[in-house]
Amino acid sequence: MNARTLLTAIGLTLLACRLCAAEPLKTENLDFRFNGKRLSGTLDLPADRPPSGIVVFVMGHGKTDVVAGKWYQDLRSRFAEAGLGCYLWDKAGCGRSEGEYDHSQTVQSSAQETLAAIAELKRRGIAGSDRIGLWGISRAGWIAPLVIERLPSIAFWISVSGTDDKESFGYLLESNLRIEGRSESVIRSLLGEWRRGNEILRQGGSFEENQRATRNLRQDPFFKSFFAGDDTEAGYLREQRTLLAQRPLFDEASGLMIYVPGFRQILKAIRCPVLALFGEKDSVVDWRSTMALYRETIGSGVDADLTIRTFPSCNHNMLQCRTGGIREDRETTGPRRPCDGYQDAIITWLKEKDLDCAPGCRFRNE
Repeated sequence: MNARTLLTAIGLTLLACRLCAAEPLKTENLDFRFNGKRLSGTLDLPADRPPSGIVVFVMGHGKTDVVAGKWYQDLRSRFAEAGLGCYLWDKAGCGRSEGEYDHSQTVQSSAQETLAAIAELKRRGIAGSDRIGLWGISRAGWIAPLVIERLPSIAFWISVSGTDDKESFGYLLESNLRIEGRSESVIRSLLGEWRRGNEILRQGGSFEENQRATRNLRQDPFFKSFFAGDDTEAGYLREQRTLLAQRPLFDEASGLMIYVPGFRQILKAIRCPVLALFGEKDSVVDWRSTMALYRETIGSGVDADLTIRTFPSCNHNMLQCRTGGIREDRETTGPRRPCDGYQDAIITWLKEKDLDCAPGCRFRNE
């Protein structure tokens, strides 16, 4: 080997070493079973040290592709740099997980699923599994408190675009109609049709009656695009059967479904540190209502440990946006940039609370 070849080889080796050193996490597959099905998960651990804890990710509504799609990879890397592992998995029927995806899975069932994932981490003795924190987005705002209720040892909860105590579609519809340029009188009329249609649905009314009551709503371009291909009698009857079987509670004043009965009391009982993050252009959940609810419940005790941060020009998924509307989200192509300061706020909070402390230390809430 001549000198030039030798120097080239050394240079490539050094470059490879630098690249390896720059990678903050190592990832491995880790599956668990729930309701008789194998759910496919991925476990991240810091590349250079044992984890001080594990952040369990709780997904929002909809199908997932977290393993193959490497969802939240940038945030997971930030957690690894802070010394924390991460665990997340694909829902049933998604990715390599067994079973069929259930669009109507209850938040109570999703909480049991999360508890099963945590139990598997502990059963296997995964490093850091003696300290579990939760990161959850959107619908996870209902799921995470149920997990904490069952497992008070949860070390912390990072709530992203969290929910209040009621179903959020009314807010989604109103805010997006406004973004789409509808007048306030039209918005009120269409919301009235939507509420009447919901009453017919849950009271066992026919598809035809529902269609008559929502005629103008169903012709609205935004509503049509949101439910494209789903406005069928079969879909209506399927949703009606689910509602009649589950018999959920409804708030009579607003007509909205109550996903978690006694939700306020569950939130009031939370004692772990909570970081709540909201985008000020969130058009999916009513972030102002959730923020007020958190302050009235989690933040009401003498030992409350609640931190709230909001981010301008930030949408439901904590991405930079112009309007925050669903149409913008669907029509935007290419890489999306996280909101300025969003990930930094998480890491700074963890450090301030000593939640990233090295093995052997104690979290402040222990």
